[in-house]
Amino acid sequence: MKEIMQGNAAIARGAWEAGVKVAAAYPGTPSSEILKDVADNYPEIYAEWSPNEMVALQVASGAAIAGARAMASMKHVGMNVASDALMTLAYTGIKGGLMIVVADDPNVHSSQNEQDSRNWARFGKVPMLEPGDAQECYEFAKASFDISEKFDTPVLLRTVTRIAHADSLVQTGKRVESKMPMGLDPKEATKYVMVPANVRPRRKIIEERMRKLEAFADKTKLNKMEINSKSVGIIASGAAYMYAKEVFPEYSFLKLGMVWPLPKKMIADFFKQVKKVMIIEELDPFFETEIRAMGYKVFHGKDIIPNMFELSPEIVEQAIKGKAYKAPKIKVKPEDLPRRPPNLCAGCSHRPLFYALKKLGAFVFGDIGCYTLAVAPPISALHTTICMGAGGGMLHGAMKAMGKEALGKMVAVLGDSTFLHSGIAPLMNAGYNKGSSTTIVLDNRITGMTGHQEHAGTGFTVRGEQANQVDYAEIGKAVGIKNIRYIDPYNIKETMEIVKEELNRDEASLILCKDSPCMLLRRAKPLEKFKTPLFAINMDKCRGCKMCLEINCPAISWREGAGQTKDGQKRKGTVYINPDQCVGCEVCVQVCKFDAIEPAKK
Repeated sequence: MKEIMQGNAAIARGAWEAGVKVAAAYPGTPSSEILKDVADNYPEIYAEWSPNEMVALQVASGAAIAGARAMASMKHVGMNVASDALMTLAYTGIKGGLMIVVADDPNVHSSQNEQDSRNWARFGKVPMLEPGDAQECYEFAKASFDISEKFDTPVLLRTVTRIAHADSLVQTGKRVESKMPMGLDPKEATKYVMVPANVRPRRKIIEERMRKLEAFADKTKLNKMEINSKSVGIIASGAAYMYAKEVFPEYSFLKLGMVWPLPKKMIADFFKQVKKVMIIEELDPFFETEIRAMGYKVFHGKDIIPNMFELSPEIVEQAIKGKAYKAPKIKVKPEDLPRRPPNLCAGCSHRPLFYALKKLGAFVFGDIGCYTLAVAPPISALHTTICMGAGGGMLHGAMKAMGKEALGKMVAVLGDSTFLHSGIAPLMNAGYNKGSSTTIVLDNRITGMTGHQEHAGTGFTVRGEQANQVDYAEIGKAVGIKNIRYIDPYNIKETMEIVKEELNRDEASLILCKDSPCMLLRRAKPLEKFKTPLFAINMDKCRGCKMCLEINCPAISWREGAGQTKDGQKRKGTVYINPDQCVGCEVCVQVCKFDAIEPAKK
C-alpha cells in the first residue's frame, strides 16, 4: 500500500512492520511524533513516555536483552543523556533488535545547541544509518533491526529536522513478528555484567564486530553508487544528498545510507571512477575527515560547504558554483511579512510568575521548556539555560560561591516535566549539602513546548489511560526539603511576597505553582479557573503608559493615535485587547495603575 507519510511516521511504521514490541521515548523536537504515532496507530507495541532519555534507552535495552525488538527515540541533546547506557550497550550487545533513533536539529530550530550525532556512532563503535526521505525512514528502520540482530549491536538511526518532518510517498507492507526466542539466561552474565574482567574480552569482540560491519557496509544496498558524468563525483548522505542531487543531477554520486562504519572498498572504487570528488554534508566534516585520513584527495569539502546550520539546494549551488541561487518569484517577500517572534500563549501561567521575578530583581537560573521564552523582551526575566535540570544545580553552585550575599537575589525555575527528567537530583543535592537555594516548579500538568506529551505528573499515559500521578511536594520532602510552599502565579502580589520570603531563607526551599495547567490543555479545563469575563480598555482612563505591554501578552497590542482621557490627560496612543485571544486571566488588570482595564461589555 502507498500513502503519504511524515518521516517520523514512516519510522514508526517501519518499526511496527519489523515486529517491535516495546517503544520508549522522551519528547523532543524533531523526534516527538515517532512515539505518539506508535501509540496512536500500533496497539501491538507497548509505548511509553519515559521520564528522560536515559530511562527510555534502559527500558528499550531491557526489552531487547529479553529477546524483543525494541526502539528508543530522542532528539540530539537527549542522546547526551542516554549516552552512558549507549557506550556500555555497545560492549554487551543485545539479543532482540535494538534501534535508537536520534534526531538532529541543524539550524537550531528548537534546541539549545547544534550537534552532529554521527559522532556518537564513531565514539560508541556502533553502526548508524541515515535516511534521506520518508521511504528511506521506513526502509532503514526495518533494516536497523536486522542489522542489530545479525551483528549483536544497538543500531543508531539518525534523522534531521527536514527529514523527520517532511512528507513523501511511502510503500508500506505488513507486520512480521520477530522469530527471536524470548527469555533471559542467567548463564549470560559474563555478556551483560560489565565488570573489568568481563569488559576486556568484550572489548575485543567490539573490534571484531566493527571489521564485520565494514565488510557489510561495502555490500549493503543501503550504500549505492550512481555513476553519471565522471567529471565530478559527490559523496553525501541524508538531506545533503537530496539537496545536491536536486541541483546537480548530472553528477555521479556515492550515496551513503549506512554512515558508520564507512564502506572503504566502495569509496576506493568511487574515487577510481570519477575525476574529482566533492563531499557535501551538513554540520561536521565527518565523512571528509575519515576519507582524507584514508589518503584520498578531496577536491572540495568544508572549504566551501558551511559547517554550521542547515544546507539547502540554494546553499549547495552557491557554494559549488560560486554564484547566487535564483529563487522563483513569489508574490509576497519574506521581509514584507509581519514579524511574529515566539511568545507565551495568552493567559499562560508562566507570564505572571516571570513578571513577578523581574519586579523582584531576581537572577533566574532557567531550564528547557516553554518558559525559556521569558528571556525575550519585554519580560527579560531568564538569565541562564544550559540543559535539562541544570538550573537547580547551577543555582546551588552560585550560592555556595557567593555565600550570604546571594540570599534574596537568585532563584531556579523549571517545568514539571523537566523536574522529573533531571531536576530532582539537584534539589536533593541542595538539601543534602546545606544549600540555601529556592527552586520553583512550574506545574502546568503537561510537557508543553514539544507538543503536549504526558508524563508521570499528569496522571495519564501516552495512550490517555489513567495512571499514578507524582506528588511534587512529597518528592521534595523525600529528598530532604523542609520548606515547601505553594503559589498561585496569577496572583502577582502574593507570588512576590512568598518568593521574596523564600529567597531570603538561609535554607533550601521548593515552591510549587498550583492550579495553573497549560492554557492549551483542554482536559484540565484551565479556563474554568477564571470566573471573571474577558477584559477591554476603558479609553477614558487609559493614559497610554504602556505598563501592561510589559507582560508581553499576545492579546494586548499598542495602537498609535493622539487622544485624551476623561480628566484631560493627553496620550499618544492606547492599548487594545483582542477579544478573540483574551482568556480573562486578570494579569493585565493587576499591572495597570490607572484601573483602565475593565470587564468587557457584552
